[in-house]
Amino acid sequence: MSKLTTAAKRMLLGRPFRSDSLGHTLLPKRIALPIFASDAMSSVAYAPEEIFLVLSAAGISAFVYAPWVGIAVAVVMAVVVASYRQNVHAYPSGGGDYEVATTNLGPNAGLTVGSALLVDYVLTVAVSISSAASNIGSAVPFVAEHKVLFAVVAIALLTAINLRGVRESGKTFAIPTYAFIVGMFFMLGWGLLRIYVFGEELTAESAGFGLDAEDEHLYGIAFAFLIARAFSSGCAALTGVEAISNGVPAFRKPKSRNAATTLLLLGTISIVLLMGIIMLAQKIGIVYAHNPDNLVGAPADYHQKTLIAQLAETVFEGFPIGFFFLTVVTALILVLAANTAFNGFPVLGSVLAQDRYLPRQLHTRGDRLAFSNGILFLSGAAIAFVVLFGAEVTKLIQLYIVGVFVSFVLSQTGMLRHWTRLLRTETDDAQRSRMKRSRVINAIGLTLTGTVLVIVVITKFFAGAYIAIAVMVAIFAVMRMIRRHYDSVARELDEHEWDGVLPSRSHSIVLVSRLHLPTRRALAYARATRPDTLEAITVNVDDPDTRALVREWERSDINVPLKVIESPYREITKPVLDYVKRVRKDAPRDVVTVFIPEYVVGHWWEQVLHNQSALRLKGRLLFEPGVMVTSVPWQLSSSAKARAAGVTNAPGAVRRGYEDRT
Repeated sequence: MSKLTTAAKRMLLGRPFRSDSLGHTLLPKRIALPIFASDAMSSVAYAPEEIFLVLSAAGISAFVYAPWVGIAVAVVMAVVVASYRQNVHAYPSGGGDYEVATTNLGPNAGLTVGSALLVDYVLTVAVSISSAASNIGSAVPFVAEHKVLFAVVAIALLTAINLRGVRESGKTFAIPTYAFIVGMFFMLGWGLLRIYVFGEELTAESAGFGLDAEDEHLYGIAFAFLIARAFSSGCAALTGVEAISNGVPAFRKPKSRNAATTLLLLGTISIVLLMGIIMLAQKIGIVYAHNPDNLVGAPADYHQKTLIAQLAETVFEGFPIGFFFLTVVTALILVLAANTAFNGFPVLGSVLAQDRYLPRQLHTRGDRLAFSNGILFLSGAAIAFVVLFGAEVTKLIQLYIVGVFVSFVLSQTGMLRHWTRLLRTETDDAQRSRMKRSRVINAIGLTLTGTVLVIVVITKFFAGAYIAIAVMVAIFAVMRMIRRHYDSVARELDEHEWDGVLPSRSHSIVLVSRLHLPTRRALAYARATRPDTLEAITVNVDDPDTRALVREWERSDINVPLKVIESPYREITKPVLDYVKRVRKDAPRDVVTVFIPEYVVGHWWEQVLHNQSALRLKGRLLFEPGVMVTSVPWQLSSSAKARAAGVTNAPGAVRRGYEDRT
């Protein structure tokens, strides 16, 4: 790697961390909360908005059901938080729902959870960043007009921050997250105080608008379906809860207790904010429509602000700093909410890679002790979704939450089997009582999340959820194929015992293009291996050059025979391959070693000018059985300079009498 590339990498990511410093990157609760809970807390910035959007199809009168839908979502969230506190204590290793399902329901259930969560993490990034673009667009028209560009740049910045390491990114995210929490509580508290204590009449800018509803006269099953769809959209507020169970290893000790406490804080804050936003929005008369053109009485150039922006503008009327502060911190928390996925996705990818369901490159940490490959893969997939769906939250959210509720259901089913299995052998009454209580909590969680999953699939399938389901199925199939490949390779390498039989003879071939120093070194090295047969070959692609090489070879002191291989079509690779195959065919028990002289250069552009034929030959010869390929390097002066520039003294080297290399 060049000095310029190294310097750029260090400026972006910082200095590398030693493996033994991993313990110092573990998170206290005050930093773990903004890292793992930002997704669930920030979803209250768009989940209430989606409830109002869906209800708007039945007209303004349907908004009266918004608090009841919010209460139903809050109940489900409370049960899910209580259920996941059991998961955290029972499975603190970081596998989360994947580990629970795999251990208790089998590998196929675990893979289903894994594929669902991978998709959900990608959509978490896409939805959060797109919602941030909409919120900022409420105050900055340029962002509203270029939402996709804003989203792509935001994802790239998040990627760079997370590549710097978990603890450092946590410190970066703590201030905006806590600013969002304080700002939201202050806005809700001040707004409700003005209404209920001071008796003020707060009116949103959209309160006087009418609504040209799509289906104003819905009754019976149709209206129930609309309420169910609003409920399923509001359940987006539950996303992110599972991230803590996947990230338990990142907590400081006692890991399980700290993770469970953080989970409780997450649930409490999210429920209060969710209900507060819905109540305040209904009280100040916000009218929100899926299509702003359906707003009756709105100005021709009216730009519909987000729900949070309208709340802040109304509550902080006459105090624009409050409006801009809340708009900015809401946008920031939505951007940073994607950090939940940037922490959860790489950890889950590492666990799946360790179990040989994903490429092994996803299992290892980078030089900043972050799972760099997983972070990069997540950012690429999220950018693809943002671009494909134009950074539109309403479109993306239809794909959302299917995956997370699939994992909820399988996780709670697995926990039921977990407690039932333990109860068969446990004899201590206190422990049995605790296990039974935990089993009841998980049973209630399974019932509620299973019901929600059915509602979500029914109400969102044709609206876009089928895309997420199709992607989950594809990922499931790919992971099964990867596992079969790794298992096949393991069997192939392990099932046969090494018989210890050596080749009968060794046949060495040195490739020659010119008679120069690299060729002489390759010949010397080949001779040093003491082969039974040693020969040099050259390919005749230019007749005058080949004749000159033969004459020079005959005049030299080299006693190794040089064979000329004809190439009527001026190819190099195929004639060499054919010759090696003939040697192998004539003596199948011999091992053939091909020595290839190569230049070692110091700059990338020099590599483009050299060694291309050698690379092609090596690539083809590696597929030939019984053939060994040996590169014989010749260091050019540019490589010596590059090597010298990177040499530094070891600590105390000069004092001990070694050469000063600075």
